[in-house]
Amino acid sequence: MMRKWTIGVIGAGSIARVHAQVAGQLPNATFAGCCDGGSGRAKAICGEFGGRAYADYDAMMADASIDVVMIAAPSGRHMEPAVAAAKAGKHVLCEKPLEITTDRIDAMIAAHDKAGTYLGGIFQNRFTDGVRHLRKAIAQGRFGRISYAGVYVPWWRPQSYYDGTWRGTWALDGGGALMNQAIHMVDMLCDLMGPVVEVKALADTLGHTIEAEDTAAAVVRFENDAVGLIYGTTASWPGRPRRFEITGTQGTAIYTDDRLTVWEFAEPQPDDEAIVKGMQTSHRTGGAADPKDISSEYHRRNLAAFLEAIEQNKPFELDGREARKSVELILKIYADAHIGKA
Repeated sequence: MMRKWTIGVIGAGSIARVHAQVAGQLPNATFAGCCDGGSGRAKAICGEFGGRAYADYDAMMADASIDVVMIAAPSGRHMEPAVAAAKAGKHVLCEKPLEITTDRIDAMIAAHDKAGTYLGGIFQNRFTDGVRHLRKAIAQGRFGRISYAGVYVPWWRPQSYYDGTWRGTWALDGGGALMNQAIHMVDMLCDLMGPVVEVKALADTLGHTIEAEDTAAAVVRFENDAVGLIYGTTASWPGRPRRFEITGTQGTAIYTDDRLTVWEFAEPQPDDEAIVKGMQTSHRTGGAADPKDISSEYHRRNLAAFLEAIEQNKPFELDGREARKSVELILKIYADAHIGKA
């Protein structure tokens, strides 16, 4: 008989609702409930998807039936429940960023290492077909010598998105456009291109009244000597699709939102025709102007891969150490741009 993993969600915002939804879609998982910070939204989510509205995350940790905790709380409040879950013997799959400082991330990793439980990150972009094709092409050397890779997130958020919330604060968001919105593409860069050895950056708050940056740009050099760019903003009306570009001496590819839009190589392969055909598939805007305009399919794949790793007692491809890389790079960009929490 297939084991059913019982999943609790910490947080009750829009992304917590997505987690509740996908937990109920997997054949080997069930949504047990969620908790909030006193907003009452947990009861609404449980009313829609079933499960129990827990008073707080301590009550969830005390429930022996919970196997896996998914953390979807404000970014600067991930460490405490993640460590508590490890002490309670529960696995954790945590929303991006894993936390807002590397010290807090390291505390999460250490707690789960000690407990022997799994700690994974949520970067659903890694589980799209387009990224799978890119990863394979890079491994095969199809781009030749890679000369450049860059990510662009020209998004828009109105001032109302920030007003009266934790968003854009150093204490709970850990930054602005890079740490919250562009981090998915920064993670993609870390995943596909490897370590960054040099950073030159500028950042400012140009279109909103918030503590952190709403616009940032950085020039980077990778360990493989290729150069790159990172651009992220929430001050670009009306908001355009995010994209990843990679080019080298033998090929060029562009990935826009959740699909490939350019796929050109000096030496074509039989699979290229099917990949190019798939490029015509329609897609959502990926949150360019509306943070709710995202597909839940890749969150489902992210969770499914996490549970598979636990079941097979194998390393999870997006474990705590892997999810740490994007935060480390963003903090280097902040440091070079001379911004950050005092």
